[in-house]
Amino acid sequence: MLLIPCPNCGPRDETEFHYGGQAHVPYPENPNELSDTEWSRYLFYRENPKGTFAERWVHSTGCRQWFNMLRDTVSYDIQAVYPMGTPRPDRSPRVTPESGTASTAPDSTTTGTAGPSTSTTSILTTTAPEGATK
Repeated sequence: MLLIPCPNCGPRDETEFHYGGQAHVPYPENPNELSDTEWSRYLFYRENPKGTFAERWVHSTGCRQWFNMLRDTVSYDIQAVYPMGTPRPDRSPRVTPESGTASTAPDSTTTGTAGPSTSTTSILTTTAPEGATK
């Protein structure tokens, strides 16, 4: 069970909250000018890191206020809670590299000694589609 520190009500059980997805995703400045591909990237493409991740949460059974939270997706450690509209606090690296048997070779049958580079395996970039509000 996760104890989430609501910035307005204090620590509460996770059942009182709802997850709102990735934080700091800007709404497009001119949505009518986006192509279908740009819209799909805005709506569906999100990061899926192993490690620290900025998320939006709402205290739905309490104060009903939205807030951002930095949480480790592996250990569930809550590193920071901060109001909407404020920049992300500077914390540990966003992605935790690990060693393993994954390979960066184009042949998937080859095994390596380290995990794949985050620069080559990242499907999603944190940049907003062209024309989005920053």
